[in-house]
Amino acid sequence: MGMKSYLKRAIKYIIKEHKVSIVKPEIVQKTPSEMLKNKNILITGGGSGLGYYIAKKLSAEGAKVIITGRNEEKLKKAVNEIENDVEYMVYDVKKCDGNFIKTIYDKFGKIDCVINNAGISLHEGNMLNVTIEGFQNQFDTNLKGAYFLAQEYIKRIKENHQKEGNIIFISSERGKQCDDIPYGLTKVAMNSLVEGMSRRFYKEGIRVNAIAPGITASDMTNIKRDEDLYCDYNASGRFFMPEEVAETVAFMVSDCSKCISGEVIHCDAGNHLNPWFD
Repeated sequence: MGMKSYLKRAIKYIIKEHKVSIVKPEIVQKTPSEMLKNKNILITGGGSGLGYYIAKKLSAEGAKVIITGRNEEKLKKAVNEIENDVEYMVYDVKKCDGNFIKTIYDKFGKIDCVINNAGISLHEGNMLNVTIEGFQNQFDTNLKGAYFLAQEYIKRIKENHQKEGNIIFISSERGKQCDDIPYGLTKVAMNSLVEGMSRRFYKEGIRVNAIAPGITASDMTNIKRDEDLYCDYNASGRFFMPEEVAETVAFMVSDCSKCISGEVIHCDAGNHLNPWFD
């Protein structure tokens, strides 16, 4: 947290007599139980950030995890650190390679769940700072890449007569809010896509959901996990840890959540809600 944030909190303390506290959340994690044993999970953008912690949690639960990303060194590092049953494949979701899912099936036999996690944000602030190139880059990565990977996965499920499939999109609390910059707009569209796909494919055994985290300590947000996580503009009063979100993802991957589809599950302590009170 920078000097500007500390000054803001100090002023708030002086004016409103609020106590300034250092927030270090206690993370509660379920003890691994192999609830995902015999499942093959594909995670895009799994080399760092939230994708890394999702891979770590799912592999601890017994899943075979395949992570993808553009940076091979980052992927290798993640695989070595996680140590469980994790492999990697270099893949850029923007390319929309129509044979990528087939490659995964040929190598691993099946995919039980695709987690569309890869995403970028250029943090433009408002639409006056948005460039055509930046707009296109975010839509290609966050929405188009996830869209066509999901499409390819569903086609492969049908061709292989696979009885069940599971798709999880990593959205954002921004998807529940109005916005004027590309990152938020991609998440709004993603939430609509989740609902539309679920209505179309659930009867065929394919579940589609989204996880919508609040502001989480990661490379994308530049919030350091080992620093003060206090945040006065969040309903929770703090930022979130990726491990917390990963716990929710693990449940949604498991067979325990089979009756849940078409949902955008917010992991932000209700920060996306607009109260009538201040």
